[in-house]
Amino acid sequence: MSNPDIIVIGSGIGGGTTAYRLAQYGLKVLLVERGDYLPREDDNWDLKAVYVDCKYTADDRWLDRSGRSFRPSVYYNVGGASKFFGCTMFRFRERDFEVLEHAEGISPAWPINYAELEPYYDLAERLYSTHGTAGIDPTEPHRTAPYPEPGLYHDAPMQAVVDRLKAQGLRPFPQPAAISMPPQGNCIRCGTCDGYPCKVGAKSDAEISTVAPALATGNVELMTNTEVRRLLLTPGGRQISGVEVRRQDGSIDILKANTFVLAASAVNSAAMLLRSACGDAPNGVANSSGVVGRHYMQHNNSALMAVSFEKNETIFQKSVAICDYYFGDVDFTYPMGCIISLGKIKAGMLAASNKWVPEALNSWLSRRSFDWWVMSEDLPDPENRVTLDGDRIRVSLTRNNMRAHRELMKRTVKMMRVARLPLVIAKQMAIVSPSHQCGTVRFGSDPELAALDPFCRSFDHDNLYVIDSSFFPSSAAVNPGLTIAAQALRAVDHMVKADFGVSDGSVARTRRHPATPITTR
Repeated sequence: MSNPDIIVIGSGIGGGTTAYRLAQYGLKVLLVERGDYLPREDDNWDLKAVYVDCKYTADDRWLDRSGRSFRPSVYYNVGGASKFFGCTMFRFRERDFEVLEHAEGISPAWPINYAELEPYYDLAERLYSTHGTAGIDPTEPHRTAPYPEPGLYHDAPMQAVVDRLKAQGLRPFPQPAAISMPPQGNCIRCGTCDGYPCKVGAKSDAEISTVAPALATGNVELMTNTEVRRLLLTPGGRQISGVEVRRQDGSIDILKANTFVLAASAVNSAAMLLRSACGDAPNGVANSSGVVGRHYMQHNNSALMAVSFEKNETIFQKSVAICDYYFGDVDFTYPMGCIISLGKIKAGMLAASNKWVPEALNSWLSRRSFDWWVMSEDLPDPENRVTLDGDRIRVSLTRNNMRAHRELMKRTVKMMRVARLPLVIAKQMAIVSPSHQCGTVRFGSDPELAALDPFCRSFDHDNLYVIDSSFFPSSAAVNPGLTIAAQALRAVDHMVKADFGVSDGSVARTRRHPATPITTR
């Protein structure tokens, strides 16, 4: 595309949603993706290919705080990491946007409140065909519209566990999920949501929900296998003049547009801004505040297997969420977090991470386990950060707020044992699993404390936006995907008015499919 209005870097939930909303306004968008389309093939659902051989995982090597090299679980393809997500699409709670006291520190307020984002949560849920049931979750935020799709039902063995949880006074509810279910969709309720790409295209991921319909408008062009290396500044540094890209054949080119949106993930967006340092931006682009790369978060996460003496015949297990302890209880009055069911853990997954366990034991455990993800908020620490070591990315992370996570784990273990799942095995996720990475280019109201304004525009550069999870000032304790999408829609609605003079009335009333109309408010 020659002379695009906007270049969007990255085609995940942030970049894909941004490109689609811009296309609705009739603006010309060049969407630049480092990877290529992920093929639909048998290996999509092959445990060995995905978990053992890591066929789809990027061949990156990052450094940790101590300088040790590791291969992170990151993915470069059209749709970004959403091709591998578990489809969970939560709204943040109202209090997540406010100053929130934790056992080990403070979660800061956002520069916007829940009410400002609520209409865009509604739009994002419709765009991503989100299934859910309102009125059960005790911490559910106010909503002005019902979920666009009905809540998931549970397979019989999981329903029995849900009933036992309810008998304890808990209020489990259908996990909000971006899945294309029948009758409109083609989900077959298999056991390969978490961590696998979908061979039948039933995940409402960023490629299917935003990139494909954006391309269908004719206003968006997708450039694959093109890595953006640096952002280039105009003399004086007030604007971005272009981006330097490296193509698959190694050639270098410069791409130009009026406006630029960076949506390459919290780690890679921060690294790109730092890598773009020059005379007019000696500390990196968009970094006069010095916060770029700092306040890195990725949640305190643990995978938990609750094992029954009977076989668990559940196939589609990812259907339950429990938020009763999200903001604490009478014995621990600080926020603890959220519990969601995982896709079914299989013996090969256990073998890949626990090579010392006998195969027969792995098989016995996996056939009887009910599997959960226990998620707590980690707090923004300026010393938890992304930096560059030469041309390599270094991620320095020291865990914090672990007391809350331990308290939530205690309650999870207890509820599972009361639910007749007596053997509980847990493993905390390490730095190599940055699936909920956020916080490295935070937005705010004070340019001395934040890199971006409340609409994700750089304070330093008039024509640069950063719209991925890096803008988060805090991580809350639910999956970040829906909040990224909602803020992308909000930021674009502001951008087109402020930068292009486009009014609300010019938005095309396009539809993803009859069940998910996208309209303006």
